[in-house]
Amino acid sequence: MNLLSTSQLNVQITDTQICNQLNLQCQPGEVWGILGRNGKGKTTLLHTLAGLRPAQSGEIFLQSKNINQLSRREIAQQLGILLQHHEDSFPSSVIETVMMGRHPHLTNWQWETDKDLEIAQQALEALQLHQLAQRSINQLSGGERQRVAIATLLTQNPQIMLLDEPNSHLDIKYQIQILDYLSAQARQQSKLMLLTIHDLNLAARYCDKLIMLMGHGEVLQGDAGPLLSEENLYRLYDFPIRKMVSGNTTSFIADPD
Repeated sequence: MNLLSTSQLNVQITDTQICNQLNLQCQPGEVWGILGRNGKGKTTLLHTLAGLRPAQSGEIFLQSKNINQLSRREIAQQLGILLQHHEDSFPSSVIETVMMGRHPHLTNWQWETDKDLEIAQQALEALQLHQLAQRSINQLSGGERQRVAIATLLTQNPQIMLLDEPNSHLDIKYQIQILDYLSAQARQQSKLMLLTIHDLNLAARYCDKLIMLMGHGEVLQGDAGPLLSEENLYRLYDFPIRKMVSGNTTSFIADPD
């Protein structure tokens, strides 16, 4: 069964057509990447798939249920989203922030249990944040705050993880470690991960499938390997990209010459 699917999805923002009659079938254990130039609608598409903004037409399904027929609580029990920007309206500690990921799984006025705390602590350990558990969110660097947001998503424990530029503010060490961990979570626990990403080398390394927003509503989708051709990338970015393969490693460099 598909964890996330769309039928004839039409997404537009102002006069920019992002996708037209898009049919997606995203299955458990897959990692999908969304590629496209700035302003072509990667974030808008991700927000639409999460039910945060309406589509112009078409349908989105979480498993077999239309997302418009689900409450926000029911959606949050299945789907979690990592936003690009984090606004902390009031000061709280790292552990208090991460524990918010458990809220979709609690009834009204129910307190978090020891099990909920254990899940949050495991997420902090996975993101190497356990030593910062009692620190105020306002005292964190941009990279630390990004890791807290990812830990909150892990604490939510959704089957579907939508990530908007998860590598934002992270140095190379954490970019690789976190994507290693999240992609392993998706494949080992039959989850779905779908992320917007700019780095073609990371897309080639982690993504099984790709969605390429070509502009004017045109979308290419499918297996990452065949889609990451020099011809497609030139059309996508309007700039020559050289693809190099060495053994099992594929890499890409801008090649204006």
